Amino acid sequence: MKTAPFRRIVTGHNEKGEAVLLEAAPPPRVAKIGEEFGPWFYEVWNTTETPAQIRPDGSEPPEDGIQLAPPKNGTRIRVLDIPPEDGRLENLTPEEAREHFAAIGAGDASSHSGATSRHAFMHRTETIDYGIVLEGEITLLLDVGECVAKAGDIVIQQGTNHGWANRSDKNCRIAFILIDGKYSPELQA
Repeated sequence: MKTAPFRRIVTGHNEKGEAVLLEAAPPPRVAKIGEEFGPWFYEVWNTTETPAQIRPDGSEPPEDGIQLAPPKNGTRIRVLDIPPEDGRLENLTPEEAREHFAAIGAGDASSHSGATSRHAFMHRTETIDYGIVLEGEITLLLDVGECVAKAGDIVIQQGTNHGWANRSDKNCRIAFILIDGKYSPELQA
């Protein structure tokens, strides 16, 4: 369920080096991933290096489509609208789950293994993610345990295997700031 749009407000510099407003418009890349039961992705901004290059023209590094993970050594901010689940995910095969993640450049991230998986969209990425629930609620599922996150809650996701389940009857809007990471040797699979 796609909800009310929002704007990304981008600042930059003019030719005199003064701070100026460059844009106040909806995010330019928006896509529904996963047919009728998947979330809406609103790609807000990305960076491709650390430290991030601050360009005089304030431009975002170009990127095509929707990618789950941030660029190598970069960051990404996105907003997701996650609709309530209605039971269709229960029959999703591991192959279909991998196809879902492949559509966002991360087929290998899927960890759905069939009947033993906690959720069809369980996955793991080599990133640090800050998830800020803006409206509604979402259940964070881990290998062991789960936690309901409500509007105002912030999840710090540290490269763990996880899934998101909207068990409510309302949309959940959550903003994610994703930072490219590297597993320590003991966590590398």
